[in-house]
Amino acid sequence: MSTPGKPIKRVTTHTLQEMKERGEKIAMLTAYDFSLARIVDDAEMDIILVGDSASNVMAGHETTLPITLDQMIYHAGSVVRAIKRSLVVVDLPFGSYQGNSKEALNSSIRIMKESGAHAIKLEGGEEVVDSVKRIISAGVPVMGHLGLTPQSIYKFGTYAVRATEKKEAEILLKDAKILEEAGCFALILEKIPASLAKQVAESLTIPVIGIGAGSDLDGQVLVLHDMLGINKDFSPRFIRRYLNLYESIKGAVEHYISDVKAGSFPDENEQY
Repeated sequence: MSTPGKPIKRVTTHTLQEMKERGEKIAMLTAYDFSLARIVDDAEMDIILVGDSASNVMAGHETTLPITLDQMIYHAGSVVRAIKRSLVVVDLPFGSYQGNSKEALNSSIRIMKESGAHAIKLEGGEEVVDSVKRIISAGVPVMGHLGLTPQSIYKFGTYAVRATEKKEAEILLKDAKILEEAGCFALILEKIPASLAKQVAESLTIPVIGIGAGSDLDGQVLVLHDMLGINKDFSPRFIRRYLNLYESIKGAVEHYISDVKAGSFPDENEQY
């Protein structure tokens, strides 16, 4: 923890590389708004991901596909204004980079200029490597994402564990190397066998962060609303709920309703 009065040291991509090299685990959570991002940053989070999961937890969509670049920039700007320490990484949303490296670069530049974020993240391996190289050549740090890639849900048709078969595992290992060689500063592995994830982490020099990919990685990431128990209907095995805010908030709201209807709020000390 930081000492009182000591300047807060900003986490950078270089910081993360140093953490991997000395074996220090990297903590990463999502955030999508100013108020919660401030709390997460004050807790000394290493990385805040402004994920396209905002499509699910903030907007109520079934998948991540509907969220737009403008919406991602809005959420990212809200988060950036709250933080003093964390590295802020923003997802490139579906349709803003696939198949067109020039569009990928333009989308990344918009995120960086309009939100003030520090890096972008995109899904895919060899098929997006041209976009990765083009974005990095413009000075924008890129985090990769392999394994379960939610933007491709209609292609796979399921959220089941990926790369359980030898052929797909070999492709994932190859893609991880390709992304590292292209210049990615870190890699997310989502919902793959722990043994494969460990193999990837040991084969790369860049930090590898997991979600549903076991403990033998350089760090972990979760969706904030999942680990706080705000979402009560999504319970894959890789989520650890540190609070049950759904019930706590619901109880507080019910208490407020009861007080209003009973005429006990506001009382004499709560009025002018």
